[in-house]
Amino acid sequence: MKRRNMLVGGAALLARPNIVRAEAARVLRFIPQADLAVLDPVFSSVYVTRNHGYMVFDTLYGQDSAYRPQPQMVEGAYVEDDGLLWRLRLREGLMFHDNTKVLAKDCVASIRRWSRRDAFGQALLSATDELSAPDDRTIRFRLKRQFPMLPEALGKIGINMLPIMPERLAGNDAFRQVTEMVGSGPFRFLADERVSGARVAYERFAGYRPREQGTPDWTAGPKVAHFDRVVWNVIPDGATAAAAMQRDEADWWEQPVFDLLPLMRRDPNLVTSLVEVTGNIGLLRMNQLFPPFDNPAIRRAVLKAMDQADFMQAVVGENRDAWRDHIGFFAPDTPMASRAGMAALDAPHDVAAARREILRAGYAGEKVVVMTPGDYPRINALCLVAADLMKRCGLNVEITEMDWGSVIQRRASRAPLDKGGWSVFITTFTGADMSNPASNLALRGNGAEGWFGWPVAPELERLRDAWLATSDVAEQKRIAGQVQQQAFQDVPFLPLGQFFQPTTRRKNLTGGLTGMPLFWNIRRDG
Repeated sequence: MKRRNMLVGGAALLARPNIVRAEAARVLRFIPQADLAVLDPVFSSVYVTRNHGYMVFDTLYGQDSAYRPQPQMVEGAYVEDDGLLWRLRLREGLMFHDNTKVLAKDCVASIRRWSRRDAFGQALLSATDELSAPDDRTIRFRLKRQFPMLPEALGKIGINMLPIMPERLAGNDAFRQVTEMVGSGPFRFLADERVSGARVAYERFAGYRPREQGTPDWTAGPKVAHFDRVVWNVIPDGATAAAAMQRDEADWWEQPVFDLLPLMRRDPNLVTSLVEVTGNIGLLRMNQLFPPFDNPAIRRAVLKAMDQADFMQAVVGENRDAWRDHIGFFAPDTPMASRAGMAALDAPHDVAAARREILRAGYAGEKVVVMTPGDYPRINALCLVAADLMKRCGLNVEITEMDWGSVIQRRASRAPLDKGGWSVFITTFTGADMSNPASNLALRGNGAEGWFGWPVAPELERLRDAWLATSDVAEQKRIAGQVQQQAFQDVPFLPLGQFFQPTTRRKNLTGGLTGMPLFWNIRRDG
Protein backbone atom coordinates (compact mmCIF):
# COMPACT_ATOMS: atom_id res chain seq x y z
CA MET A 1 0.00 0.00 0.00
CA LYS A 2 2.79 2.36 0.91
CA ARG A 3 4.60 1.43 -2.27
CA ARG A 4 1.46 2.15 -4.27
CA ASN A 5 1.09 5.57 -2.61
CA MET A 6 4.70 6.31 -3.41
CA LEU A 7 4.12 5.38 -7.05
CA VAL A 8 1.06 7.58 -7.23
CA GLY A 9 2.94 10.45 -5.63
CA GLY A 10 5.84 9.94 -7.99
CA ALA A 11 3.51 9.94 -10.98
CA ALA A 12 1.99 13.20 -9.76
CA LEU A 13 5.42 14.78 -9.51
CA LEU A 14 6.30 13.60 -12.99
CA ALA A 15 3.01 14.96 -14.33
CA ARG A 16 3.42 18.40 -12.70
CA PRO A 17 5.71 19.87 -15.41
CA ASN A 18 3.12 18.91 -18.02
CA ILE A 19 0.38 20.56 -15.96
CA VAL A 20 2.47 23.69 -15.57
CA ARG A 21 3.19 23.76 -19.30
CA ALA A 22 -0.50 23.27 -20.10
CA GLU A 23 -1.48 26.11 -17.78
CA ALA A 24 1.22 28.36 -19.28
CA ALA A 25 -0.03 27.57 -22.77
CA ARG A 26 -3.37 29.13 -21.84
CA VAL A 27 -1.71 32.46 -20.89
CA LEU A 28 -0.77 35.07 -23.48
CA ARG A 29 2.20 37.20 -22.36
CA PHE A 30 2.20 40.64 -24.01
CA ILE A 31 4.68 43.53 -23.92
CA PRO A 32 2.66 46.73 -24.53
CA GLN A 33 4.00 49.94 -26.03
CA ALA A 34 3.72 51.72 -22.67
CA ASP A 35 2.22 51.39 -19.21
CA LEU A 36 -1.57 51.46 -18.91
CA ALA A 37 -1.68 54.71 -16.95
CA VAL A 38 -5.35 55.48 -17.73
CA LEU A 39 -8.08 52.81 -17.77
CA ASP A 40 -11.03 54.75 -19.19
CA PRO A 41 -11.08 54.74 -23.03
CA VAL A 42 -13.50 57.68 -23.10
CA PHE A 43 -11.33 59.80 -20.83
CA SER A 44 -8.06 59.10 -22.65
CA SER A 45 -7.06 59.24 -26.33
CA VAL A 46 -3.86 57.18 -26.01
CA TYR A 47 -3.52 53.87 -27.84
CA VAL A 48 -2.55 51.70 -24.89
CA THR A 49 -5.90 52.66 -23.30
CA ARG A 50 -7.68 51.93 -26.58
CA ASN A 51 -6.14 48.44 -26.70
CA HIS A 52 -7.24 47.82 -23.12
CA GLY A 53 -10.71 49.16 -23.93
CA TYR A 54 -11.35 46.68 -26.71
CA MET A 55 -10.46 43.80 -24.39
CA VAL A 56 -12.83 44.81 -21.61
CA PHE A 57 -15.69 46.52 -23.44
CA ASP A 58 -17.80 45.38 -26.35
CA THR A 59 -19.14 47.85 -28.92
CA LEU A 60 -22.49 48.27 -30.64
CA TYR A 61 -20.87 48.05 -34.05
CA GLY A 62 -17.48 46.86 -35.26
CA GLN A 63 -15.55 48.06 -38.28
CA ASP A 64 -13.97 45.87 -40.93
CA SER A 65 -10.84 46.49 -42.99
CA ALA A 66 -12.93 48.12 -45.75
CA TYR A 67 -13.99 50.76 -43.17
CA ARG A 68 -17.55 49.43 -43.17
CA PRO A 69 -19.58 49.24 -39.93
CA GLN A 70 -20.80 45.77 -38.98
CA PRO A 71 -23.30 44.88 -36.21
CA GLN A 72 -21.60 43.68 -33.04
CA MET A 73 -23.75 44.02 -29.90
CA VAL A 74 -26.76 44.97 -32.03
CA GLU A 75 -28.53 42.31 -34.07
CA GLY A 76 -29.80 44.91 -36.52
CA ALA A 77 -31.04 48.45 -37.15
CA TYR A 78 -34.45 49.66 -38.35
CA VAL A 79 -34.56 53.05 -40.09
CA GLU A 80 -37.82 54.93 -40.62
CA ASP A 81 -39.22 58.40 -41.27
CA ASP A 82 -36.85 59.17 -44.14
CA GLY A 83 -33.78 58.44 -42.02
CA LEU A 84 -34.84 60.50 -39.00
CA LEU A 85 -35.79 57.55 -36.76
CA TRP A 86 -33.31 54.77 -35.96
CA ARG A 87 -34.10 51.80 -33.73
CA LEU A 88 -31.16 49.57 -32.81
CA ARG A 89 -32.04 46.12 -31.42
CA LEU A 90 -29.57 44.48 -29.01
CA ARG A 91 -28.68 40.80 -29.28
CA GLU A 92 -30.11 38.54 -26.61
CA GLY A 93 -27.98 37.23 -23.78
CA LEU A 94 -25.47 40.08 -23.48
CA MET A 95 -23.97 40.17 -19.98
CA PHE A 96 -21.69 42.52 -18.08
CA HIS A 97 -18.72 41.21 -16.12
CA ASP A 98 -20.65 41.70 -12.87
CA ASN A 99 -23.20 39.18 -14.22
CA THR A 100 -25.93 41.74 -14.81
CA LYS A 101 -27.74 41.98 -18.14
CA VAL A 102 -26.73 44.59 -20.72
CA LEU A 103 -29.79 46.79 -21.16
CA ALA A 104 -30.58 49.49 -23.69
CA LYS A 105 -30.48 52.13 -20.93
CA ASP A 106 -26.83 51.19 -20.27
CA CYS A 107 -26.07 51.77 -23.94
CA VAL A 108 -27.87 55.12 -23.98
CA ALA A 109 -25.89 56.34 -20.96
CA SER A 110 -22.65 55.07 -22.54
CA ILE A 111 -23.37 56.86 -25.83
CA ARG A 112 -24.12 60.12 -24.02
CA ARG A 113 -20.90 60.01 -22.01
CA TRP A 114 -18.74 59.04 -25.01
CA SER A 115 -20.23 61.78 -27.16
CA ARG A 116 -18.94 64.43 -24.77
CA ARG A 117 -15.32 63.56 -25.66
CA ASP A 118 -15.32 62.06 -29.15
CA ALA A 119 -15.47 64.21 -32.29
CA PHE A 120 -17.69 61.77 -34.20
CA GLY A 121 -19.91 61.35 -31.16
CA GLN A 122 -20.27 65.11 -30.77
CA ALA A 123 -21.49 65.35 -34.35
CA LEU A 124 -24.00 62.54 -33.86
CA LEU A 125 -25.47 63.98 -30.65
CA SER A 126 -25.72 67.46 -32.17
CA ALA A 127 -27.94 65.92 -34.88
CA THR A 128 -30.03 64.01 -32.31
CA ASP A 129 -33.30 65.30 -30.92
CA GLU A 130 -33.98 62.31 -28.67
CA LEU A 131 -31.87 59.36 -27.52
CA SER A 132 -33.84 56.89 -25.44
CA ALA A 133 -34.40 53.25 -24.44
CA PRO A 134 -38.11 52.46 -24.95
CA ASP A 135 -37.49 48.86 -23.79
CA ASP A 136 -34.62 46.73 -22.51
CA ARG A 137 -33.33 45.82 -25.96
CA THR A 138 -34.09 48.89 -28.08
CA ILE A 139 -31.97 52.03 -28.48
CA ARG A 140 -33.90 54.80 -30.23
CA PHE A 141 -32.49 57.85 -32.01
CA ARG A 142 -34.89 60.58 -33.18
CA LEU A 143 -32.80 62.90 -35.33
CA LYS A 144 -33.14 66.60 -36.11
CA ARG A 145 -31.59 65.97 -39.50
CA GLN A 146 -30.39 62.97 -41.42
CA PHE A 147 -27.19 61.37 -40.14
CA PRO A 148 -26.50 58.47 -42.51
CA MET A 149 -23.19 57.65 -40.81
CA LEU A 150 -24.77 56.76 -37.47
CA PRO A 151 -23.44 53.16 -37.52
CA GLU A 152 -19.96 54.41 -38.50
CA ALA A 153 -20.00 56.74 -35.49
CA LEU A 154 -21.05 54.05 -33.01
CA GLY A 155 -18.54 51.53 -34.38
CA LYS A 156 -15.57 53.78 -35.18
CA ILE A 157 -12.24 52.08 -34.74
CA GLY A 158 -9.41 53.74 -32.86
CA ILE A 159 -9.03 56.10 -29.95
CA ASN A 160 -12.05 57.21 -27.92
CA MET A 161 -13.88 54.04 -28.90
CA LEU A 162 -17.46 53.74 -27.63
CA PRO A 163 -17.26 51.39 -24.61
CA ILE A 164 -20.60 50.06 -23.42
CA MET A 165 -20.63 50.03 -19.61
CA PRO A 166 -23.35 49.84 -16.95
CA GLU A 167 -25.48 52.94 -16.52
CA ARG A 168 -24.18 53.44 -12.97
CA LEU A 169 -20.67 53.97 -14.43
CA ALA A 170 -21.65 55.66 -17.68
CA GLY A 171 -23.56 58.26 -15.68
CA ASN A 172 -20.24 59.73 -14.50
CA ASP A 173 -18.79 62.95 -15.91
CA ALA A 174 -16.92 62.26 -19.16
CA PHE A 175 -14.15 64.58 -17.96
CA ARG A 176 -13.51 62.44 -14.87
CA GLN A 177 -11.93 59.02 -15.27
CA VAL A 178 -13.96 55.89 -14.55
CA THR A 179 -11.67 53.48 -12.71
CA GLU A 180 -14.05 50.57 -12.06
CA MET A 181 -13.77 48.44 -15.18
CA VAL A 182 -17.04 46.59 -15.81
CA GLY A 183 -17.63 45.84 -19.47
CA SER A 184 -19.22 43.09 -21.53
CA GLY A 185 -16.22 42.27 -23.70
CA PRO A 186 -14.38 38.96 -24.04
CA PHE A 187 -11.98 39.65 -21.13
CA ARG A 188 -12.38 40.80 -17.53
CA PHE A 189 -9.91 43.30 -16.09
CA LEU A 190 -8.21 41.97 -12.93
CA ALA A 191 -7.87 45.11 -10.83
CA ASP A 192 -6.20 43.32 -7.91
CA GLU A 193 -3.36 42.12 -10.16
CA ARG A 194 -2.51 45.50 -11.60
CA VAL A 195 0.94 46.81 -10.68
CA SER A 196 1.40 50.39 -11.89
CA GLY A 197 4.27 50.66 -14.32
CA ALA A 198 4.84 46.90 -14.43
CA ARG A 199 1.86 44.59 -14.99
CA VAL A 200 -1.79 44.38 -16.08
CA ALA A 201 -3.81 41.16 -16.21
CA TYR A 202 -7.09 39.97 -17.74
CA GLU A 203 -9.05 36.71 -17.69
CA ARG A 204 -11.45 35.29 -20.23
CA PHE A 205 -15.07 36.19 -19.43
CA ALA A 206 -17.04 32.95 -19.40
CA GLY A 207 -20.31 34.83 -19.90
CA TYR A 208 -19.28 36.43 -23.18
CA ARG A 209 -21.29 35.37 -26.22
CA PRO A 210 -19.56 36.03 -29.55
CA ARG A 211 -21.65 36.91 -32.57
CA GLU A 212 -22.73 33.86 -34.50
CA GLN A 213 -22.58 35.61 -37.88
CA GLY A 214 -19.92 37.53 -39.73
CA THR A 215 -16.24 37.19 -40.52
CA PRO A 216 -13.56 38.22 -38.00
CA ASP A 217 -11.96 41.32 -39.51
CA TRP A 218 -10.58 44.22 -37.48
CA THR A 219 -13.21 44.80 -34.76
CA ALA A 220 -16.04 43.16 -36.73
CA GLY A 221 -17.30 39.58 -36.61
CA PRO A 222 -17.20 36.91 -33.87
CA LYS A 223 -14.76 37.57 -31.01
CA VAL A 224 -13.55 34.21 -29.69
CA ALA A 225 -11.15 34.25 -26.73
CA HIS A 226 -8.82 31.23 -26.84
CA PHE A 227 -6.63 32.23 -23.88
CA ASP A 228 -7.77 31.95 -20.26
CA ARG A 229 -5.54 34.85 -19.27
CA VAL A 230 -3.70 37.71 -20.94
CA VAL A 231 -0.90 39.37 -18.99
CA TRP A 232 0.70 42.65 -20.04
CA ASN A 233 4.25 43.01 -18.75
CA VAL A 234 5.55 46.55 -19.13
CA ILE A 235 9.21 46.52 -20.24
CA PRO A 236 10.31 50.05 -21.25
CA ASP A 237 13.87 49.05 -22.19
CA GLY A 238 14.09 47.66 -25.73
CA ALA A 239 17.06 45.37 -25.10
CA THR A 240 15.34 43.81 -22.08
CA ALA A 241 12.14 43.28 -24.07
CA ALA A 242 14.11 41.66 -26.91
CA ALA A 243 15.81 39.31 -24.45
CA ALA A 244 12.42 38.36 -22.99
CA MET A 245 11.19 37.40 -26.45
CA GLN A 246 14.31 35.36 -27.19
CA ARG A 247 14.16 33.50 -23.86
CA ASP A 248 10.46 32.61 -24.31
CA GLU A 249 9.49 34.83 -21.38
CA ALA A 250 7.05 36.78 -23.59
CA ASP A 251 4.82 35.88 -26.53
CA TRP A 252 4.14 39.20 -28.21
CA TRP A 253 6.08 42.48 -28.31
CA GLU A 254 3.79 45.19 -29.60
CA GLN A 255 6.37 47.72 -30.80
CA PRO A 256 9.91 46.37 -31.18
CA VAL A 257 12.58 49.04 -31.38
CA PHE A 258 13.50 49.47 -35.05
CA ASP A 259 17.21 48.96 -34.34
CA LEU A 260 16.43 45.52 -32.86
CA LEU A 261 14.18 44.26 -35.64
CA PRO A 262 17.03 42.44 -37.46
CA LEU A 263 17.73 40.51 -34.25
CA MET A 264 14.07 39.56 -33.93
CA ARG A 265 13.89 38.46 -37.57
CA ARG A 266 16.87 36.15 -37.18
CA ASP A 267 15.22 34.19 -34.36
CA PRO A 268 13.57 31.07 -35.87
CA ASN A 269 10.94 31.01 -33.11
CA LEU A 270 9.67 34.53 -33.80
CA VAL A 271 7.66 36.16 -36.58
CA THR A 272 7.69 39.87 -37.37
CA SER A 273 4.64 41.27 -39.18
CA LEU A 274 2.49 44.36 -39.56
CA VAL A 275 -0.62 44.59 -37.40
CA GLU A 276 -1.29 48.34 -37.55
CA VAL A 277 -1.66 48.06 -41.33
CA THR A 278 -2.77 51.68 -41.76
CA GLY A 279 0.57 52.87 -40.40
CA ASN A 280 1.34 55.60 -37.89
CA ILE A 281 1.39 59.29 -38.75
CA GLY A 282 3.42 61.73 -36.72
CA LEU A 283 1.44 64.75 -35.60
CA LEU A 284 2.88 68.01 -34.24
CA ARG A 285 0.29 69.90 -32.23
CA MET A 286 0.71 73.58 -31.42
CA ASN A 287 -1.06 75.38 -28.58
CA GLN A 288 -3.17 77.94 -30.43
CA LEU A 289 -4.36 79.75 -27.30
CA PHE A 290 -1.14 81.77 -26.96
CA PRO A 291 1.58 83.39 -29.10
CA PRO A 292 3.30 82.57 -31.30
CA PHE A 293 1.10 79.75 -32.58
CA ASP A 294 -2.17 81.62 -32.24
CA ASN A 295 -1.02 83.20 -35.52
CA PRO A 296 -1.84 80.99 -38.55
CA ALA A 297 0.82 82.71 -40.66
CA ILE A 298 3.51 81.44 -38.28
CA ARG A 299 2.04 77.93 -38.31
CA ARG A 300 2.02 77.97 -42.13
CA ALA A 301 5.64 79.14 -42.25
CA VAL A 302 6.84 76.27 -40.05
CA LEU A 303 4.79 73.81 -42.14
CA LYS A 304 6.44 74.93 -45.38
CA ALA A 305 9.93 74.77 -43.84
CA MET A 306 9.71 71.21 -42.60
CA ASP A 307 10.90 68.12 -44.47
CA GLN A 308 8.90 65.06 -43.40
CA ALA A 309 11.81 62.81 -44.40
CA ASP A 310 13.89 64.28 -41.55
CA PHE A 311 11.25 63.23 -39.03
CA MET A 312 10.74 59.77 -40.44
CA GLN A 313 14.45 58.97 -40.66
CA ALA A 314 14.80 59.96 -37.00
CA VAL A 315 12.27 57.27 -36.07
CA VAL A 316 12.89 54.50 -38.59
CA GLY A 317 16.33 55.12 -40.03
CA GLU A 318 17.26 54.62 -43.65
CA ASN A 319 14.87 51.70 -44.34
CA ARG A 320 12.90 53.49 -47.06
CA ASP A 321 10.29 50.73 -47.23
CA ALA A 322 9.20 51.49 -43.65
CA TRP A 323 8.17 55.14 -44.07
CA ARG A 324 6.58 57.68 -46.42
CA ASP A 325 6.81 61.42 -46.70
CA HIS A 326 4.52 63.88 -48.54
CA ILE A 327 1.68 62.90 -46.21
CA GLY A 328 -1.29 65.24 -45.92
CA PHE A 329 -4.10 65.48 -43.38
CA PHE A 330 -5.65 62.12 -44.33
CA ALA A 331 -3.80 58.80 -44.30
CA PRO A 332 -2.75 57.43 -47.70
CA ASP A 333 -4.68 54.42 -49.01
CA THR A 334 -7.76 55.30 -46.97
CA PRO A 335 -11.07 56.25 -48.66
CA MET A 336 -10.74 60.03 -48.19
CA ALA A 337 -7.03 60.39 -49.05
CA SER A 338 -6.46 63.42 -51.27
CA ARG A 339 -3.74 65.36 -53.08
CA ALA A 340 -5.60 68.64 -52.61
CA GLY A 341 -3.36 71.45 -51.35
CA MET A 342 -0.26 69.27 -51.24
CA ALA A 343 1.89 71.92 -52.94
CA ALA A 344 2.55 73.28 -49.45
CA LEU A 345 4.45 70.08 -48.61
CA ASP A 346 5.81 69.25 -52.06
CA ALA A 347 7.59 72.59 -52.59
CA PRO A 348 11.30 72.98 -51.66
CA HIS A 349 11.80 73.37 -47.91
CA ASP A 350 13.25 76.88 -47.45
CA VAL A 351 14.08 77.51 -43.79
CA ALA A 352 15.50 80.98 -44.51
CA ALA A 353 12.26 82.01 -46.24
CA ALA A 354 10.25 80.62 -43.31
CA ARG A 355 12.36 82.66 -40.91
CA ARG A 356 11.54 85.83 -42.87
CA GLU A 357 7.83 84.98 -43.00
CA ILE A 358 7.75 84.42 -39.25
CA LEU A 359 9.27 87.85 -38.62
CA ARG A 360 6.85 89.49 -41.08
CA ALA A 361 3.98 87.81 -39.23
CA GLY A 362 4.95 89.72 -36.10
CA TYR A 363 6.92 87.19 -34.08
CA ALA A 364 8.32 88.98 -31.04
CA GLY A 365 10.62 86.36 -29.58
CA GLU A 366 8.01 84.54 -27.48
CA LYS A 367 9.27 81.35 -25.86
CA VAL A 368 8.23 78.04 -27.43
CA VAL A 369 8.16 75.14 -24.94
CA VAL A 370 8.43 71.74 -26.63
CA MET A 371 7.39 68.87 -24.34
CA THR A 372 9.31 65.67 -25.10
CA PRO A 373 8.96 62.24 -23.45
CA GLY A 374 12.36 60.85 -22.56
CA ASP A 375 10.87 57.39 -21.97
CA TYR A 376 9.22 57.14 -25.42
CA PRO A 377 12.08 56.90 -27.94
CA ARG A 378 10.25 57.40 -31.21
CA ILE A 379 8.26 60.44 -30.04
CA ASN A 380 11.32 61.86 -28.32
CA ALA A 381 13.17 61.59 -31.65
CA LEU A 382 10.36 63.45 -33.44
CA CYS A 383 10.40 66.18 -30.78
CA LEU A 384 14.15 66.74 -31.12
CA VAL A 385 13.86 67.13 -34.89
CA ALA A 386 10.97 69.57 -34.44
CA ALA A 387 12.85 71.63 -31.86
CA ASP A 388 15.87 71.89 -34.16
CA LEU A 389 13.67 72.95 -37.10
CA MET A 390 11.92 75.65 -35.10
CA LYS A 391 15.23 76.99 -33.79
CA ARG A 392 16.49 77.26 -37.36
CA CYS A 393 13.27 79.13 -38.20
CA GLY A 394 14.23 81.73 -35.58
CA LEU A 395 11.89 80.66 -32.78
CA ASN A 396 12.98 80.86 -29.13
CA VAL A 397 12.74 77.15 -28.32
CA GLU A 398 13.03 75.49 -24.93
CA ILE A 399 12.94 71.67 -24.71
CA THR A 400 11.27 70.31 -21.58
CA GLU A 401 11.85 66.58 -21.04
CA MET A 402 9.48 64.49 -18.93
CA ASP A 403 7.93 61.03 -18.99
CA TRP A 404 5.11 60.26 -21.41
CA GLY A 405 2.49 60.16 -18.65
CA SER A 406 3.45 63.71 -17.65
CA VAL A 407 3.19 64.89 -21.26
CA ILE A 408 -0.34 63.45 -21.44
CA GLN A 409 -1.26 65.21 -18.19
CA ARG A 410 0.35 68.57 -19.01
CA ARG A 411 -1.06 68.85 -22.53
CA ALA A 412 -4.52 69.25 -20.96
CA SER A 413 -3.40 72.51 -19.33
CA ARG A 414 -4.70 75.73 -20.86
CA ALA A 415 -2.47 77.87 -18.65
CA PRO A 416 0.18 80.23 -20.09
CA LEU A 417 3.81 79.12 -20.06
CA ASP A 418 4.67 80.86 -16.79
CA LYS A 419 1.84 78.94 -15.11
CA GLY A 420 2.88 75.48 -16.33
CA GLY A 421 1.54 75.59 -19.87
CA TRP A 422 3.09 74.37 -23.11
CA SER A 423 3.59 75.29 -26.76
CA VAL A 424 4.17 72.04 -28.67
CA PHE A 425 3.73 68.31 -28.18
CA ILE A 426 4.03 65.46 -30.67
CA THR A 427 2.16 62.19 -30.85
CA THR A 428 1.26 59.62 -33.49
CA PHE A 429 -2.13 58.59 -34.82
CA THR A 430 -2.86 55.44 -36.77
CA GLY A 431 -4.05 55.82 -40.34
CA ALA A 432 -7.47 54.52 -39.27
CA ASP A 433 -7.86 57.50 -36.94
CA MET A 434 -6.92 59.85 -39.80
CA SER A 435 -9.11 58.24 -42.45
CA ASN A 436 -11.92 60.82 -42.66
CA PRO A 437 -13.04 64.23 -41.33
CA ALA A 438 -15.17 62.67 -38.59
CA SER A 439 -12.62 60.30 -37.06
CA ASN A 440 -9.67 62.70 -37.36
CA LEU A 441 -9.72 64.12 -33.84
CA ALA A 442 -6.94 66.65 -34.50
CA LEU A 443 -8.69 68.07 -37.58
CA ARG A 444 -11.45 69.76 -35.61
CA GLY A 445 -11.64 73.54 -35.38
CA ASN A 446 -14.10 73.79 -32.49
CA GLY A 447 -11.91 75.68 -30.05
CA ALA A 448 -12.53 75.06 -26.35
CA GLU A 449 -14.62 71.96 -27.09
CA GLY A 450 -11.85 70.39 -29.13
CA TRP A 451 -8.71 68.36 -28.59
CA PHE A 452 -5.59 69.72 -26.85
CA GLY A 453 -4.30 72.77 -28.74
CA TRP A 454 -7.87 74.11 -29.18
CA PRO A 455 -7.76 75.58 -32.72
CA VAL A 456 -10.65 77.73 -33.90
CA ALA A 457 -11.38 77.10 -37.59
CA PRO A 458 -15.02 77.83 -38.59
CA GLU A 459 -14.58 76.81 -42.23
CA LEU A 460 -13.12 73.45 -41.25
CA GLU A 461 -16.15 72.86 -39.04
CA ARG A 462 -18.56 73.87 -41.83
CA LEU A 463 -16.93 71.50 -44.30
CA ARG A 464 -16.94 68.70 -41.75
CA ASP A 465 -20.67 69.14 -41.21
CA ALA A 466 -21.22 69.01 -44.98
CA TRP A 467 -19.20 65.79 -45.18
CA LEU A 468 -21.28 64.21 -42.41
CA ALA A 469 -24.53 65.21 -44.11
CA THR A 470 -23.99 63.07 -47.22
CA SER A 471 -23.72 59.34 -47.75
CA ASP A 472 -22.56 59.66 -51.36
CA VAL A 473 -18.94 58.47 -51.44
CA ALA A 474 -17.96 60.62 -54.43
CA GLU A 475 -19.35 63.72 -52.74
CA GLN A 476 -17.63 62.81 -49.48
CA LYS A 477 -14.31 62.51 -51.30
CA ARG A 478 -14.82 65.89 -52.98
CA ILE A 479 -15.56 67.55 -49.64
CA ALA A 480 -12.59 65.79 -48.00
CA GLY A 481 -10.37 67.44 -50.62
CA GLN A 482 -11.79 70.82 -49.61
CA VAL A 483 -11.18 69.96 -45.96
CA GLN A 484 -7.53 69.26 -46.68
CA GLN A 485 -7.10 72.47 -48.68
CA GLN A 486 -8.57 74.43 -45.79
CA ALA A 487 -6.37 72.59 -43.29
CA PHE A 488 -3.29 73.81 -45.15
CA GLN A 489 -4.56 77.33 -44.47
CA ASP A 490 -5.63 76.87 -40.85
CA VAL A 491 -2.89 74.34 -39.92
CA PRO A 492 -4.60 72.64 -36.95
CA PHE A 493 -1.52 70.39 -36.77
CA LEU A 494 1.60 69.51 -38.77
CA PRO A 495 1.63 66.03 -40.35
CA LEU A 496 5.16 64.66 -39.98
CA GLY A 497 5.02 61.62 -42.29
CA GLN A 498 3.91 58.01 -42.05
CA PHE A 499 5.83 55.01 -40.75
CA PHE A 500 4.94 51.34 -40.35
CA GLN A 501 5.66 49.80 -36.96
CA PRO A 502 6.01 46.00 -37.09
CA THR A 503 5.11 43.73 -34.21
CA THR A 504 6.90 40.53 -33.13
CA ARG A 505 5.15 37.38 -31.93
CA ARG A 506 6.07 33.78 -31.25
CA LYS A 507 5.73 31.61 -34.35
CA ASN A 508 3.24 29.29 -32.65
CA LEU A 509 0.66 32.08 -32.30
CA THR A 510 -1.86 31.94 -35.14
CA GLY A 511 -5.19 33.49 -36.05
CA GLY A 512 -4.30 37.02 -34.98
CA LEU A 513 -6.21 39.87 -36.63
CA THR A 514 -4.85 43.11 -38.05
CA GLY A 515 -5.94 46.72 -37.55
CA MET A 516 -4.64 47.00 -33.99
CA PRO A 517 -3.45 44.62 -31.24
CA LEU A 518 -6.57 42.46 -30.74
CA PHE A 519 -6.66 39.59 -28.25
CA TRP A 520 -9.53 37.52 -29.56
CA ASN A 521 -9.27 34.82 -32.28
CA ILE A 522 -5.53 34.49 -31.64
CA ARG A 523 -4.46 31.04 -30.41
CA ARG A 524 -1.38 29.01 -29.60
CA ASP A 525 -0.67 25.96 -31.77
CA GLY A 526 1.25 22.99 -30.40
